[in-house]
Amino acid sequence: MSFAAGVDRAMVEQIVRQIVLTQSGNGSPGSADAPDDLVVSISARHCHLTDEHVEMLFGPGHTLTPDKPLYQDGFFAAAETVMVVGPRRRMLPTVRVLGPTRSHSQVELAFTDSISLGIDAPVRHSGQIEGTPGCVLVGPRGVVELDQGVIRAARHVHMSHREARRQGVANGDFMKLRIESGECTTVMENLLVRADDTAKLEVHIDTDEGNACFLDGATKVELLKQEPCSCEQKH
Repeated sequence: MSFAAGVDRAMVEQIVRQIVLTQSGNGSPGSADAPDDLVVSISARHCHLTDEHVEMLFGPGHTLTPDKPLYQDGFFAAAETVMVVGPRRRMLPTVRVLGPTRSHSQVELAFTDSISLGIDAPVRHSGQIEGTPGCVLVGPRGVVELDQGVIRAARHVHMSHREARRQGVANGDFMKLRIESGECTTVMENLLVRADDTAKLEVHIDTDEGNACFLDGATKVELLKQEPCSCEQKH
């Protein structure tokens, strides 16, 4: 899948390959024993903002305007975008804001985005922003300078606790994602399991990873349990 700049500026995190895994099981669809359908979503560059930063960027009293719902219930791509400015005035002009607001602001980029901005963004799991580089956010009504919060989001998989039990994993474990695309087969390791009571089964990878594995041409994807080893990177 080609991700031109115009596509990246549009709807974020819903460039989605909804690939249903064919899995054996005794349960009927929708039953407690049936496996969930697997969705693999490509997350383009985006940012999360605090309530305070929303008002600083878009004006006093402003709240995020939901534009399109994301796959996970309660989350949405907002109508609002910001300009992200890095060193030497390098910039990404329209980076989508995702909602709802959070307790800290965070910018999530792919590797090529970070090169374009001139920022050495580390691979981190969402929320783990200590010691990360910052940037400047520019909105229509103001500017916010982040001291930290620019990351390359580590690949991860959302699932319910019920699905985690079925997969034989728990929150905080790691899994593998195997993608068959034509003559190209790719295995991505170290997908962090994020399990809670309500999450739907969904893998998040970034645009670079989606392009590298030719996700658009995938004929089969599957999640595999990853055995713990000393080489795992727990960011």
